[in-house]
This record gives sequence, C-alpha cells and structure tokens, in this order.
Amino acid sequence: WIGSMTHRPRLIRMLSKAAAVFAFVLSPARGFMRAPSALLSSTTTNRSQPKLALMGAATSEGWKQRADGVFSGDTRSVILFDGVCNLCNGAVNLALDLDPEGNFRYAALQSETGRALLQRSGRSPDDISSIVLVDTDRAYVKSEAVLRIAKKLSDPFRFMGWFGLNLPLFPRDKVYDFVATNRYSFFGRSESCRLSDDNFESRFIP
Repeated sequence: WIGSMTHRPRLIRMLSKAAAVFAFVLSPARGFMRAPSALLSSTTTNRSQPKLALMGAATSEGWKQRADGVFSGDTRSVILFDGVCNLCNGAVNLALDLDPEGNFRYAALQSETGRALLQRSGRSPDDISSIVLVDTDRAYVKSEAVLRIAKKLSDPFRFMGWFGLNLPLFPRDKVYDFVATNRYSFFGRSESCRLSDDNFESRFIP
C-alpha cells in the first residue's frame, strides 16, 4: 500500500507529523505545515548554512535597549527559533497549539529582536545554531531549552519535559546537535524568514 498513489499523500502527512513531534521533544524548535503569514525574503547560496539578511541588525548602541524593551511590559519567556528552518517552524506551530495559556512569545533568530536577545544572552547575534529560550534573568539553549518549553505545554509534552530534564545533559545535547546540524538536509528550509502568524499575532515579536 506504500506504493499506492492513493495512500502516498496520507503516508507523507503521517511521517511529517511523527517527525515533528519527535523532533520537538529531542531537538530544536508544526499545527504541521501552517503557512506563516509574514515573510521576509532571505536568499541563500549555501544549503547547509543560510546566508542571512541582517534585517536592520541591532547596532552596538541599540541592541541592549531593544532587548530590555522586550520584557518591559511583558515578562513571558521568548523562544528564539530559526525562521527559515522547516522543522523549527513546524515545532513552533506545535508549541502554539499546545500552549493555550500563551506562556511563550516567539521571535526568529534572524530578526532584529532575535539578534538583540542573542547578544543579551551572551551569544553572537549571527548564531542560529540553537533554539534559545530567553527568560527575564537568564537564557537556555539546546536540549535544556526544548525540554523547559515542553514542561509548560499540554500533556504528554509536560511529562516528557519533566522526564527529559532528569536525563544527563551530555547525551541529550548530543542528540540535539545531530538533529540541529542536519535540520536543513533532513527537513529542508524556506526561502523566506517567518516573522509572525495571523492566528497568534500577539505572541510574535518582530
């Protein structure tokens, strides 16, 4: 039945959904294939590492003010995700659907806010190698970020997050690094950077 043209689209949808759920628990940040509503063109000449448009890169004088402003009137944590990564965008859709209380806000790593928050977290503004969970007083990366996010989502992800955080950091970060390094090869990438979502406008920071 796998070879049947009738069932092949259904199989592809099932595999995509399973991959997104698995990747969210063990790797970087899918409602699965929801189209982002706001896109910024970002062409690339290297498939393994995108050539990023710097979208008004935060200046050395302005990044701190922009980063601090993110939490001035809203203390909810911010998830920084790779805006051109299909896997990451799928995981963001999933997190939005499983977070009815709106515990998190979102910003692309490539956006002005993302770059400013990266610097606030002690990382390079060009570093898109990992998801970053930014709180008011600290930041988390790799598997630590993913599992802390999962702890605030609906079950069974809440339990998975709690369980995963009790596992040793080294092996779970190794799994994360493997998926993150190969995310474009395994899941592809978009030619545009996701900046918002019409259904969750208040949760995205440009």
